[in-house]
Amino acid sequence: MPTNEPRPTKAVRRDEARAKALQMRKEQERKAKRNRIIGVAILVAAVLGLGFVVWTIVSQQHENETANSEVVYGGSASDVIPPKLADVKAPSTAGDNGGIPVSNGGADVGKTGDGDVVLSIYFDFMCPVCGEFEKINGADLDTILGEGGTTVDYHPVAILDYKSAGSNYSTRTANAAAVVADKDPKHFTKFVTELYKNQPQEGSAGLTDEEIAKVATDLGVPKDVADTFTDTVDGTYETGTAADPTSHDGTWRTFAPWVAAATQQFGTVGQGTPTVLIDGKVFKDWSTPGALLEAVNAAKS
Repeated sequence: MPTNEPRPTKAVRRDEARAKALQMRKEQERKAKRNRIIGVAILVAAVLGLGFVVWTIVSQQHENETANSEVVYGGSASDVIPPKLADVKAPSTAGDNGGIPVSNGGADVGKTGDGDVVLSIYFDFMCPVCGEFEKINGADLDTILGEGGTTVDYHPVAILDYKSAGSNYSTRTANAAAVVADKDPKHFTKFVTELYKNQPQEGSAGLTDEEIAKVATDLGVPKDVADTFTDTVDGTYETGTAADPTSHDGTWRTFAPWVAAATQQFGTVGQGTPTVLIDGKVFKDWSTPGALLEAVNAAKS
């Protein structure tokens, strides 16, 4: 049965509309306030996250510097007066010139073959151009060694420690290569090759000590040899200038002084890595595939 309820007056309808509008406005304000709170929370979280990332990077760099502080004379190579090759302990297979000669088809490490052409290669394990050298000429180096008549004189140097985020990667790997040359020479050239296959990006911290050791053991270097990559020795080193040196007692990795001395000696031969010499003459066309092999064969004839 229909009802005859009185229709709301215009004033009532107006008041209801105002109340509804007020409710909607309050709801919008509530949502806006909530969104502002969420936005501020997200911004704070982002700032905190960025701060954490920066802190992590700085802390990691500090840890790298601390963990590897014994790599070169208890500190940075740039702070040290490099010793002379004659004054440091060298790998048993190293020559007087800071190189590690490999001859007789690769069988003799530490010997220069009589009448051999001498191919000298100065390289830094952090150097990306050296990595390109290995990619272009690695197979030809195997051929050169295998054919005999050529001694390949390997010169690991450390000029790019400053480009390894405080980890002294160049010295750590050169020291490890020196240890292999000293204690397990049959794997020396393979270890050099494998380090370039696993070469890190320049500017990064590079492989950890554990990863370097794994590269070695994976190709057959005995674990007890790889375990000595991080061994240290005590001694005295000098900082300052040659005219006004200051002596310090400290520790460094076994062949780090030899690496520093060999790097200093490299300064008398070239300025950048790789530097390639054939019988003492600089060879620059190594980036052309096959050119190095051709030049070595020409020198043998």
